[in-house]
Amino acid sequence: MARPQHGGMRDMTQGSPAKQILLFTLPLLVGNFLQQLYNMVDSWVVGNYVSDAALAAVGTGFPVIFFFSSLFMGLSTGGTVVIAQFYGAGQMDRVHDAVDTIYAAFLRMILPMTAVAMLVAKPLLHVLRVDAAAMDEALTYLLVVCGGLIGSVGYNFNAGILNGLGNSRTTLLFLSVAAGLNILLDLLLVLGFSLGVLGVALGTVISQAFSWLFGLFYINRHFPELRIRPFRARLDGKLFREIVRIGLPAGLQMSMVSLGTMVVLSKVNSFGKAFTAGLNVGNKLDSLAFLPTQSLAAGVTAFVGQNMGAGREDRVRQGVRAAVLAADGWTVFTAVILCFFAESFIGIFSPDVLVIAAGADYLRCVMPPYLLFATLFVLNAAMRGAGDSVFPMLNVAASLILIRVPAVYLLADHFGPHVMFWGYGIGWVSGCALSVWYYVTGRWKRHFRAPEKREGQ
Repeated sequence: MARPQHGGMRDMTQGSPAKQILLFTLPLLVGNFLQQLYNMVDSWVVGNYVSDAALAAVGTGFPVIFFFSSLFMGLSTGGTVVIAQFYGAGQMDRVHDAVDTIYAAFLRMILPMTAVAMLVAKPLLHVLRVDAAAMDEALTYLLVVCGGLIGSVGYNFNAGILNGLGNSRTTLLFLSVAAGLNILLDLLLVLGFSLGVLGVALGTVISQAFSWLFGLFYINRHFPELRIRPFRARLDGKLFREIVRIGLPAGLQMSMVSLGTMVVLSKVNSFGKAFTAGLNVGNKLDSLAFLPTQSLAAGVTAFVGQNMGAGREDRVRQGVRAAVLAADGWTVFTAVILCFFAESFIGIFSPDVLVIAAGADYLRCVMPPYLLFATLFVLNAAMRGAGDSVFPMLNVAASLILIRVPAVYLLADHFGPHVMFWGYGIGWVSGCALSVWYYVTGRWKRHFRAPEKREGQ
């Protein structure tokens, strides 16, 4: 069956692998930049027009929110892989079945997860040892954003569906809508109505919900073969199990990373709100620098999924090699820039000398070994595209939690907070080595399951 390619759908089983990944990645990169931009605007607004306590509150809330949304993001990744493999095999009827299954699962799970997130928000903040000066604002931010998880998760499902079809241009449109609306709402609610952290949280929730609903309307109007019917979606049990097989380990991996981040944040918070605010700003900047690698990884997952589905293993290694080289080159360049001009960049978000010093220390610890993380990130994405999510999960759990977290604590206790973040690189050394070894062995290909047709076909 022919693979439709209208409206931004991209058949990545033909043509230059590097070019196909690049063309898919560029719109995704712009979209991810917009997403990071409005996150940075949140920090800039509260850091300059509210207080350092508010800046610390917003930074503390992010890993908690990410922890609760990780399961759905993992299912979105599983959906991307399954859809990419069906699309690569030319089975558009099964693509539609997968879309139905994804939405049926989403709507059955989102309300219970939202309720749990809101119930445990306050206890989690106490576990994280949030500074008393930032506690009330952190709780406000967390409750509002957790209450609006449906918009964020819904957007990610829309994006996952389209990414599986090689379509990153439409995802860019959805993110543009969210970013523009979020920035406007930040300025209106925080500067105009003086709502502080509450205004930032409301802006985030409203913009994400609008982006999700706009995405539903747009997909149904321009991609009739997908026909997303949220409240009439049919869950295919066999397909759901395959999505879970791929997506659950990815979701657990993201949850564990977030959990590890919260454990590190608990230590960071013990050094005061200025140190926490500095970490928040530094983390925004290194996340911004990492966007090209993150976008390349998403492109690699879709590329590998389509080509494995089409039986084109020869193209897989070519594309992955090109993506790793591009990610490593970019990471080295940004590490040099951020290390040399760390104070200037941090100073954009806060004039406080303690915040600037803490953020600069963070960047100079984290950026030099970032090359290792970029390599393991792209290779793990490739394995996931072939259906192997278990090894990336175990690798990340070992390197980013069992090694990195104790290293951060030991460095902080014995040498002080300003060198504690070298623990990140210590964890990345083992993670990168394991990812390279496993990828070279080719064992990840054993987890690929050829797409099955509907019964009776």
